[in-house]
Amino acid sequence: MSTSELKRAHVGKRLSEYAIYNGVVYLAGQVAETDPAADLRGQTGEVLGHVERLLAEAGSDKSRILSCQIFLTNVDEIGIMNEVWDAWVVPGATPPRATVEARLANPGYRIEVVVTAALK
Repeated sequence: MSTSELKRAHVGKRLSEYAIYNGVVYLAGQVAETDPAADLRGQTGEVLGHVERLLAEAGSDKSRILSCQIFLTNVDEIGIMNEVWDAWVVPGATPPRATVEARLANPGYRIEVVVTAALK
């Protein structure tokens, strides 16, 4: 695949799980679907696992994240999310990040994460 080709993966009716263009991987927002009843700590771990898996599949990894947007249903719980994030993120490769409070599409979701990353 040349860097100017557009590739989409896991294409569904409403979204693709990721797209690759010009050496950049764009992930769809990742949510906890395995156990949406889990607490924020559990959902954060699951979501970051999805991010890591999709980046690896696309030919990247968490050390190559260019930007991260995190949406929490309750920003007062940011400390809980940060504990999981800090244990997951690559030291010295922490990406630019924004964290905001938002109402998510499913009331059971407590976190959604959107990532862009460079290919290896």
